Amino acid sequence: QVHLVESGGGSVQSGGSLTLSCVASGSFYTIYEMGWYRQSPGKQRELVADVNIHGDFKRYSDAVKGRFTISRDNSKNAVYLQMNNLNVEDTAVYYCYAHYLSGYWGQGTQVTVSS
Repeated sequence: QVHLVESGGGSVQSGGSLTLSCVASGSFYTIYEMGWYRQSPGKQRELVADVNIHGDFKRYSDAVKGRFTISRDNSKNAVYLQMNNLNVEDTAVYYCYAHYLSGYWGQGTQVTVSS
């Protein structure tokens, strides 16, 4: 079992920055992939970014490439999402995801960007 807790969401003006954090707890050795997804009202949940177990392979959606940076700290069982130059289209609930034998989701954290 893996329990994920996100933090760092909030409200920011367009052009601003936020950093999301997600910490995993539970019974596991080392989590494989970790990542961030987001979901806006009326839209499907979509991948924002993910990172492999070693932190040396990262994927980004085209919408956030160049603005967001994902990183992880295996010593803290944590994954982070640095979000810069936010725009209103980034408004969504952001979910942390972890894969360890099965997939696990956090409860989500709201990010609201105003113009």
